[in-house]
Amino acid sequence: LATQVCHSCFRHQAKLHRCAQCKFAHYCDRTCQTACWNEHKQECGAIKKIGMAPSENVRLAARVLWRMHKDTGIVSDSQLISVDQLEDHVADLCEEDLKQLKIDVPNFLEYWSYGSKQHSVNYISHIFGIIKCNGFTLSDQRGLQAVGVGLFPNLCLVNHDCWPNCTVILNHGNQSAVSSALHSQRRIELRALGKIPEGEELTVSYVDFLNLSADRQKKLKEHFHFECTCEHCSQHIKDDLMMAAAESEGKKPSDKVKEVTAFSKECLEKIERSRIEKDYHKVVKLCRECLEKQENVLADTHLYKLRVLSIGSEVLSYLQFFSEAADYARRMVEGYMKLYHPNNAQLGMAIMRAGVTHWHAGQIEVGHGMICKAYGILMVTHGPNHAITRDLEV
Repeated sequence: LATQVCHSCFRHQAKLHRCAQCKFAHYCDRTCQTACWNEHKQECGAIKKIGMAPSENVRLAARVLWRMHKDTGIVSDSQLISVDQLEDHVADLCEEDLKQLKIDVPNFLEYWSYGSKQHSVNYISHIFGIIKCNGFTLSDQRGLQAVGVGLFPNLCLVNHDCWPNCTVILNHGNQSAVSSALHSQRRIELRALGKIPEGEELTVSYVDFLNLSADRQKKLKEHFHFECTCEHCSQHIKDDLMMAAAESEGKKPSDKVKEVTAFSKECLEKIERSRIEKDYHKVVKLCRECLEKQENVLADTHLYKLRVLSIGSEVLSYLQFFSEAADYARRMVEGYMKLYHPNNAQLGMAIMRAGVTHWHAGQIEVGHGMICKAYGILMVTHGPNHAITRDLEV
């Protein structure tokens, strides 16, 4: 994505201007390049030195250390903790992650160009461990595609809950105004999802809620190295809906549900392989077959049905089969609304995309209603000054 997204504002652009020095960084224009120069100048020299850009983790580790040397660990009075005081969990890494660490550390040492200030292998491993379990995925300005990873020390102090009272949003700021006095910086925002009683701990979710409690616990243990004991995991709240059978007069035999569930799991693996291979017509064919098999057997809130609907609507939209894509998107959103927190950011984005799909399908009134619904959620999760909500106002 390095050549498709501005390295300053993260906006997708057809034609970006390349940094003449390192030939890696790309920008919308001179304004974005100037705004990013303080972050990029040392990286620029390092990339020139080795002749290529290393992995995003190596680049982030170097940026962290350059920033720490410049600001002695604390960037501003509002920063509550230095980056290198965060947990690294290096001792808890699995074999595969340790193998990657052994690749990243030598690559970093080759890339590092701070001059006389050198660091031990253990300290570099400590920084990579911190990135591994504290890194935050960064998306483009539309929130549609992951474009990198960032580290935000204050945010790392906020604990997890599968049904949190806050959400984390990257606001890309605004450098497009004619007057630089009206520019705003890129920033991470911790936003309340509703009224929070005094004394209640602020929490965010580290994983997508749309997984069974056991699967969420497994992901949290593997990636963040703790056992989740939140109410939704402890009481398996909504697990029944996520694996529910369709309601009907004659109850479906359990072996039929098991058969269709197993078929769906296998079909989703085939769908994912076809999507990676960019065989989109095969993806559509598999989605149709899977949904036909699931009909009257799996509930509309079943995870496997929702995943097929999500992939199907996305690929059908790409192929410009908008009417069918709109039907898939509507059914997906109806299921999401029974599972997600009413002010969940992913729910808001899904409804927004469904509204746009209905608009393309010529179903203007339904599409407009969905976009208004999405706007209400995104005003809470993203706020009035985010690029996404500003676009919806147009």
